[in-house]
Amino acid sequence: MLTALIDLCLRHRPIVLLATAVLIAVGLVSFQRLPFDAFPDTTPVQVQINTTAPALSPLEVERQITFPVEQSISGLPGLTTVRSVSKFGFSQVAAIFDDDTNIYLARQVVSERLASADLPDSVGRPALGPVATGLGEVFQYLVHSATRSPTELRTLHKWVIRPQMVQVPGVAEINTWGGYERQFHVVVDPRRLVKHGLTLDDVARVMQQGNRNAGGGVLEQAGESQLIQGQGLVGSIAEIEAMVLAHVDGTLIRVSDVAEVREDHEIRRGAVTAEGLGEAVLGLGFMLMGENSREITRQLEARLEQVRHSLPEDVEVTPVYSRTNLVDAVLHTVRNNLLEGALLVVAVLFVFLGNFRAGLIVALAIPLSMLFAFNAMLQFGIAGSLMSLGAIDFGLVVDSSVILVENAARRLEEDDTNRSVREIVRDAAVEVRKPTLFGELIIAIVYLPILALEGVEGKLFQPMALTVIFALAGSMVLSVTLMPVLASYALKKGGGSHDNRLVRWLKGRYRRSLGWALERRKAVLVLAGCIVTLTAVLAARLGSEFVPRLGEQAVVINTVRVAGISLDESVRYGTQIERRLRERFPDEVEHIWTRTGTAEVATDPMGLEVSDVFITLTPRPQWTRGETQDALVQAMAAELENMPGMRSVFTQPIEMRVNEMVAGVRADVGIKLFGDDFDVLRDKADEIRRAVEKIPGASDVTVEQLTGQAMLVIDVDRQAAGRHGIPVGEILEVIESLGTRKIGEVVEGQRRFDLVLRLNDDARGSAERIGRVLITTASGAQIPLSRVARIDVVEGPSTIQREWAKRRVTVQANVRERDLGSFVEDIRRTLHEDVSLPDGYYTTLGGQFENLERAQRRLLVVVPIALLLVFSLLYLTYGRAIDAVRVFTGVPFGAVGGIVALWIRDMPFSISAGVGFIALSGIAVLGDMVLVSRVMQLLERGRTPLESIREAAETRLRPVLMTATVAAFGFVPMALATGVGAEVQRPLATVVIGGVVTSTIATLFVLPVLYAAFSARRPDREGST
Repeated sequence: MLTALIDLCLRHRPIVLLATAVLIAVGLVSFQRLPFDAFPDTTPVQVQINTTAPALSPLEVERQITFPVEQSISGLPGLTTVRSVSKFGFSQVAAIFDDDTNIYLARQVVSERLASADLPDSVGRPALGPVATGLGEVFQYLVHSATRSPTELRTLHKWVIRPQMVQVPGVAEINTWGGYERQFHVVVDPRRLVKHGLTLDDVARVMQQGNRNAGGGVLEQAGESQLIQGQGLVGSIAEIEAMVLAHVDGTLIRVSDVAEVREDHEIRRGAVTAEGLGEAVLGLGFMLMGENSREITRQLEARLEQVRHSLPEDVEVTPVYSRTNLVDAVLHTVRNNLLEGALLVVAVLFVFLGNFRAGLIVALAIPLSMLFAFNAMLQFGIAGSLMSLGAIDFGLVVDSSVILVENAARRLEEDDTNRSVREIVRDAAVEVRKPTLFGELIIAIVYLPILALEGVEGKLFQPMALTVIFALAGSMVLSVTLMPVLASYALKKGGGSHDNRLVRWLKGRYRRSLGWALERRKAVLVLAGCIVTLTAVLAARLGSEFVPRLGEQAVVINTVRVAGISLDESVRYGTQIERRLRERFPDEVEHIWTRTGTAEVATDPMGLEVSDVFITLTPRPQWTRGETQDALVQAMAAELENMPGMRSVFTQPIEMRVNEMVAGVRADVGIKLFGDDFDVLRDKADEIRRAVEKIPGASDVTVEQLTGQAMLVIDVDRQAAGRHGIPVGEILEVIESLGTRKIGEVVEGQRRFDLVLRLNDDARGSAERIGRVLITTASGAQIPLSRVARIDVVEGPSTIQREWAKRRVTVQANVRERDLGSFVEDIRRTLHEDVSLPDGYYTTLGGQFENLERAQRRLLVVVPIALLLVFSLLYLTYGRAIDAVRVFTGVPFGAVGGIVALWIRDMPFSISAGVGFIALSGIAVLGDMVLVSRVMQLLERGRTPLESIREAAETRLRPVLMTATVAAFGFVPMALATGVGAEVQRPLATVVIGGVVTSTIATLFVLPVLYAAFSARRPDREGST
């Protein structure tokens, strides 16, 4: 079949060239339409359920909201995890589904279940979060002004900026963080209320009924219809003050008689400070799930420029974080690596072939194979990213073309007959058709098991495997179609000496070295066995991690202060951190801003004691305080170490989101302690923290804030309330009015602002003053609140975290200067030996290592399958198990080089390295196949085994060295790269380069010795070329 295909292409050469032109055109169009991103989105399918109850404490939020919501969604199909957080006035439940669950189906079934949730009437209905993944937060910008208040900036963002930004196609949400949400407050004086014999309920009822419009239908008169519209909405403070509450003895009691009406703001649950200059308003752009972050952020940047024209002159908007910057930096690294790798491969081809035309023919396989891959990537929905494009080795892409063109050039040089160039090229292509095609096929097949990886590792490495398979498929097709055609056009007979000076020199040295090895067969085999054994021992000491940390050109400092701290104090602290880092790192910090608490749409709920300090960094050549991002982080940590009353954890925007969404923690490792009693959880978590801090490599060890929130508990005495004839509901309404009680809206044109009722500051300034608030009894008498309720100040939880409806607290830690796998083992040993837990309490571990362990378990299945596939193809190629085993010896020797290379570069075993070993299992046998195929040809011609080995080794030295050198040199730029994203590529490239070196040595020396040491009988069947 392959012979017939080669014959067909050589008979119809113009058609092959025309088909190539079509491939180029289609590939270029596909490349232009291909989406690009920095990193595959590895976050799970998640639905957020947000519920607000502005006045409820964390305990009440847990009891009245979180628990019913959790119960209502339990048992949904595909549901894998339910996490929740209950804070002051807010509940968020996160439902995480299987990766193959459709997000819109998940949202639909969650919405249906929520309809049956039994929630109090006083809380808002649960709302679903944006249709975005954990990495959907792709754009952030600041709204600031030197002359306008935070209230004005928040209003301007909500009603002017946000409506324009949210129109960008592919945007799921434009969230608002910081500033003051404008409201109209009716501030009631309890004494004036008592004076006029009114209650808070009277005021609320009248204002709710009197602040609305009504429709009266249609009036038809004289053939004309008129709509009847009743106008009663209030639109200003004066109109609110003029509302009549009661009519007593001919005197009108208005709102202004019992209350002060003024503009104020909603109880704040979050704030933003920026650049060390104080408060600002932050806009956050969220990308719809499945959209391309690069395109969305570009459109948001362009829209923000348009929005500037509609803003007052004294208001500025400044983009501070754009995912495009990271994407462009990563793609710059990938582009440089690919270009440099291609140049190195082409240089190697010209050096070894010594024939410009032959080198040019082989070099053409690189862009043509990539165009083929681009077309396939577009059809399969694979974005161009660090993982999909960053692992392509052009040396592998050209391997089959190298072998074919080298053989054709050699046959043309050696031929002294009158046959045409086309006939000679045809024979040369047929001669190596099996080793070339099966070699590429083996490399492609060993990537197939990577497609079996699941979870985060599957999302990371499946695009890479598919892209490599597409490129190799293109290379295989080109090697038996276009390459023979181009060789028949470009190569000439008798063009000079076939071997250039370098090749002749290498052959002379190799001839002597091979003779030495063949004379000492036993010593060579013993030495080889010892090397493999020692390397296996070395492999056990490498350590392990999931994937290397990707430097994102941005830093996030998660800071935690004592629970119960005021928002104003958190704002002051955030500004102080910004100023210090701005002063100490002027060359490294481009923008710095702090997000405290929770945004308007609570996609990332935090307490007032928690802040995230975001820092975008300048280009790396400008840095003076550190050469790497890790060194810079250590310098920043040292600057903040002595700030009192604060704990900090350093991470990165994407890294933080991936950790949080996948494992529910924001650090490398999280120890989750489950139980019921807050005091026990707090004490045991602190005990675990102290134990973890003693483990070498532990950094940023923190405990989630659990207790410490001061609570003023007003416990209604039902007996006392009954004696005075006061319904408990009325007492609770008075308590509710200590906060804010929404009673309507004030409409100003198209803008709407909440109208709320509350008691004045004199009545709520302290526990004693609250106790003196008067309540009307059934007889009309006035008694203080303290007569019917007990008022105490207690300490309660600031945040309640739950997982699968079980309370938990998390101890988090980052890992520095050691591998993650051994660190986790130390934690497990410490928890088992040094920490004892009461009955009903238990711990689980979460974090990146979960992905590592799952991937390792999967690789234990996948790698043997890959090796079995390689061996099966070798057996199909040669037809004899002994020959397949000889060729297969390249695999363990390739692993030797990979392991030693990791050890030399002080790299732990990671999934990136593991994928490199999988790829290496295919690459390592290429040279063996070329050599063994020639040996078998010579044996068929009647040569003795030793003669066959010597001649095959010498004649196949050049293709063996070429295939190995181009494979290794193609990965050299990746192994040495220092740009953004290079951290992930480096282990894979290191493994392949090291493995190619040792597998090539094994091909040139160990494999001939194996042939000489064991019988190399003439093959029994034909066609084993």
